[in-house]
Amino acid sequence: MNSVFKILTGLCAVMTISSCSKFLDVNKNPNAPVNENLPLSAKLPAALVSSVNQEAGQLNQLGAFWAGYWGTTSEGVNLFFKEKNYDGPAIRHQRDGIPVWENAYATLLYYQLIREQAVKENALFYAGVAKIMQGWHFLRLVDVYNNLPFDDALQGTVHPRPRYEDGKAVYAKSVDLITAGINDVKNALPGTEAKTDDVLFNGSRVSWARFGNTIKLRALVRQSEAGDAAYITAEMAKIAAEGSGFLGAGEHADVNPGYLVSAGKMNPFWETYYRNVQGAATGNLLDLRPTQYAVDQYASRNDPRLPQLYVALGGGYKGVLFGNPNAEEQYNRANTSAFKGPVENGNQPGAVFKSQVQAAMLMGSFESLFLQAEAAQRGWLQGASAQLLYEEAIRESFKYMGVNGSLFSAYNSQPAVDFAQAANKIARIAEQKWLALNSISGIEAWAEYRRLGVPAIPNSLDAPAPDARPLRLMYPETERQSNGEEAAKQGSDNITTAPVWWDK
Repeated sequence: MNSVFKILTGLCAVMTISSCSKFLDVNKNPNAPVNENLPLSAKLPAALVSSVNQEAGQLNQLGAFWAGYWGTTSEGVNLFFKEKNYDGPAIRHQRDGIPVWENAYATLLYYQLIREQAVKENALFYAGVAKIMQGWHFLRLVDVYNNLPFDDALQGTVHPRPRYEDGKAVYAKSVDLITAGINDVKNALPGTEAKTDDVLFNGSRVSWARFGNTIKLRALVRQSEAGDAAYITAEMAKIAAEGSGFLGAGEHADVNPGYLVSAGKMNPFWETYYRNVQGAATGNLLDLRPTQYAVDQYASRNDPRLPQLYVALGGGYKGVLFGNPNAEEQYNRANTSAFKGPVENGNQPGAVFKSQVQAAMLMGSFESLFLQAEAAQRGWLQGASAQLLYEEAIRESFKYMGVNGSLFSAYNSQPAVDFAQAANKIARIAEQKWLALNSISGIEAWAEYRRLGVPAIPNSLDAPAPDARPLRLMYPETERQSNGEEAAKQGSDNITTAPVWWDK
């Protein structure tokens, strides 16, 4: 199990490069874990861990603020300042910013190296997995930046200044790439598939096909408001013809490379946001808090996930106001509900903090089921019941967050939850998806809010204007320096005024 962490040291060298303008500078040391002497079975887990680390860490954190889940205590009033006031230039800053672009393209390059080696070795399974994961990252980059390099990307000196493509075109090409990846995985020669080195699905062809289809379904649902019904219909037909279906109950896309109860080797989400190896609270656990809006959304529905997520104070729960610039006593650490983990839960797992070695979530079964519920409600899944899929998604969220399944019936019978009683059923699905994604996929919740405006999340109290909301990230300084002419051609990338293509 320690081998994965050694491999990740090699990946760190890849992660420091500018992926759009440079190629891998290969070290010739025959004992170092670099491209030329690592087998595919070593590269794949490193790449998958890199993917989930960005999703569950960097992207989840950013989205958790902008999707209305997280705020800070009064003691932490000066923390996460650029997130609170939507400071695009600070976020894209080369030194102190949030390197979403750089990290994603570096990981994309690593998958490209896997693809190229897999072709040479006739290892079609590895090539297919790499294509599916590249599709994942390209789609996520469009969600955050809109237009970006696709065809010219990842080719080093062949295209040192890669051409940008329209976000909608990149979406379509990413979906096609995932389709090709599914075909490769399914057509790989028997015995050549990955085994334990596949830290996502342990070499299961069916699981990879279902995961690929679910990523594609997410991409199609995301553009539901963008007006291209013919494209969506055609792509849904391809998914149906492929036949593997989607991730279902109990089928999480989560990664565990062999986490250990050791500093730097525990689940990164736990170690960053909960407690260190000695059990001491991290700074994030001390100063991150649920927003009062999030607390109220659970409380108004008598939601049994609430006591699994947060620590009660005097029999109730107290959140904070996102972006509150004032250090008010009522929002101090001692007066607000902290996140709950085993230490606060009688040594039992909390909703999102379960153990030092818990798997890191890439996509939960509950998200897949909510996607299917919306697709069914829109008439995209013939013969599927939107209500049954919706209810199964809530059950899966309950199960993941450690809620007794016997509580579902009473919860579901409430007018604010029951699918049949909802006047706007798409909004009802979005509300429950938001409740299920809390602190698990903040970036997905933020994307869904931009798409539908549901739920009615309060704005940051430190927003630059009352109606200013974050719609995207600005192209980073590293890209402006290395490929500035192409970046400039894309027009405004203002964080609060230039939405991505599907945001209508």
